[in-house]
Amino acid sequence: MMKNISTAHELLDEPEADGATIADALESNGVTTDVETIDGEDGQTDFITTRIPGNGSGPTLGIVGRLGGVGARPAQLGTVSDADGAIVAVATALSLSEMYAKGDQLSGDVLISTHICPNAPTQPHEPVPFMGSPVDIETMNDHEIDDEMDAVLSVDATKGNRIHCSRGFAVTPTVKEGWILRVSEDLLDVQERVTGEPPETLTLTMQDITPYGNDIHHINSILQPATATDIPVTGVATTSTNPVAGSATGANYLPELSATTQFVVEAAKDYTGERLSFYDDEEFDRLIALYGSMSKLQTIPTIERVR
Repeated sequence: MMKNISTAHELLDEPEADGATIADALESNGVTTDVETIDGEDGQTDFITTRIPGNGSGPTLGIVGRLGGVGARPAQLGTVSDADGAIVAVATALSLSEMYAKGDQLSGDVLISTHICPNAPTQPHEPVPFMGSPVDIETMNDHEIDDEMDAVLSVDATKGNRIHCSRGFAVTPTVKEGWILRVSEDLLDVQERVTGEPPETLTLTMQDITPYGNDIHHINSILQPATATDIPVTGVATTSTNPVAGSATGANYLPELSATTQFVVEAAKDYTGERLSFYDDEEFDRLIALYGSMSKLQTIPTIERVR
């Protein structure tokens, strides 16, 4: 796993990093990667989606590497902290494709999506600056969330805060249709198994699961995929002890990213093998029956509704 993390970091730590380079690295393992270059107001980025074929008997897991950009050139030289999501996504694709090439086929498909921009902009944020992106969140969701997915793990660097002060990775509660549900016990089991330590979880607030663009503070974009789908989404946050800006370089902690990737790979094996659940569907149905839909939190209300 450390080899694949190092490879992913090396591939992305380039001024000319792009989707074609990642696709070439994965093709030797017999899987295909779709690459689409999208132009935005602040530059362009390559969206990549890799499919690891299953044998068709299990559900499909989506893995999203969420970030603004892997680099902030020319303001910063080198890979930025915000690149964690892409590093883990690419390393996961390398790991699962190697398994596939060796004949270890999962029960269900795994779709791994992220985007690669080595020269993304930065933007102000408290307590430390965020990375910006050449494209907006809606565009990211359009290219990274697929109707075939039955659940999503969203991996995002979550170091620019004082909410979770521990180096490693943390699992969020599951979010579905505007509801923040309990943390999946199955995912905590995987985390304990991979790290050999007690589980780490990330606190969420209601505003964190609302769409960007509503002028409300968000911890980051880790749960933005949940605004674009009705399937369950859980965040996998790479974390630090002290606040670290998303635009800071030298802050991709490879041993911890290796553990994060191992967690995502193991979760993929268990979920597609129907040994892991993101949420209790009966309890969710009861919440809806008792309190109604919370899907309005997936939208940005009009001015008339706000008034």
